[in-house]
Amino acid sequence: MSSKEEKELKEAVSLLQKLISVPSLSNEEDKAADIWENWLKEKGVGNVRRFHNNVYALSEHFDPSKPIVLLNSHMDTVKPVSSWTRDPFSPAIENGKLYGLGSNDAGASGVSLAMTFLKFKDRTDLQFNLLFAITASEERMGEFGMQAFLPHLKSEGLYPSMAIVGEPTECEAAIAERGLVVCDALVRGKSGHAARNEGVNALYLAIEDIEKLRNIEWGKVSDILGPIKVSVTMIECGTQHNVVPDKCTYVMDIRTTDAFSNEETVKILQDITSHSELKARSYRIQASVLPSSEPLFKAAEKTGLPRYVSPTTSDMAQMHDIPSIKIGPGKSERSHSADEFILIDEIRQGITTYELFLNNLNLTT
Repeated sequence: MSSKEEKELKEAVSLLQKLISVPSLSNEEDKAADIWENWLKEKGVGNVRRFHNNVYALSEHFDPSKPIVLLNSHMDTVKPVSSWTRDPFSPAIENGKLYGLGSNDAGASGVSLAMTFLKFKDRTDLQFNLLFAITASEERMGEFGMQAFLPHLKSEGLYPSMAIVGEPTECEAAIAERGLVVCDALVRGKSGHAARNEGVNALYLAIEDIEKLRNIEWGKVSDILGPIKVSVTMIECGTQHNVVPDKCTYVMDIRTTDAFSNEETVKILQDITSHSELKARSYRIQASVLPSSEPLFKAAEKTGLPRYVSPTTSDMAQMHDIPSIKIGPGKSERSHSADEFILIDEIRQGITTYELFLNNLNLTT
């Protein structure tokens, strides 16, 4: 590693340590956003902007005639679990590991993308503009994160043509991920005395519908993501042992695919559950599949990155009309776990991978 690359790595690690030391739970990212905004300005980035707690910057020689490639990761974290054995906000380095909440998910991706952006921001030979963005509220898919940020970009005339999303993927290329719909179901019956077998038992009606959900056959299956997965995860019914319940509610976790839109998926489920009234909490988290014809897919091939389907959801799910790919340093299984860490060498790998990927990104073939 050259002295310049070593300096860049130290800079990335130092920035990540600063971010870890400031709690940045979803919807509480103000101080982390301040760090990002000030750091970018200190590095001489001229086009630094902020919308809520979403901090972003543009290439120095921004050309409106060129497409925009979004480099994105998130600054927010989940709450630390109770089994942490160290201070989650104390960024300690031990045996080549940087410990701290958000180090793996997704701080390492954020700082690696940042260092890559600094390398590319002044270049005039690129086929595209770069838009670097560290956004908020990804862990909750909240209203002030990507949900608000993309419409803001559109209003500013900065809507991305494609996106590289930084998440821990071991620097492999996640070309697809399932969508998610959480759906509440209400089944109505008629109360009566249990001893006389009166009424219409809402629980029995719910069980009939749940059995249909367990055995559903989809008329169309995604080539990449496979069949839609429906799981009933919660059920509530009854008031006391001797009263036939007149109401039963249950909750479905629906992992959707590109075979049907989220809205179409819920309609299909409603059509087969004759006793249940279904209501989706949101349709926003759509499935994401990157076709092999897209420049991002081809860049991943040229860079030699293994491609896979991600089991986790990210802000890609909110980029409904933006071709996107998920790449970043770290391992997904460390996310949301006690004593979360990132290897220093993984940050090095992240910077190298992003740089090579952008150099291989060709929009003309």
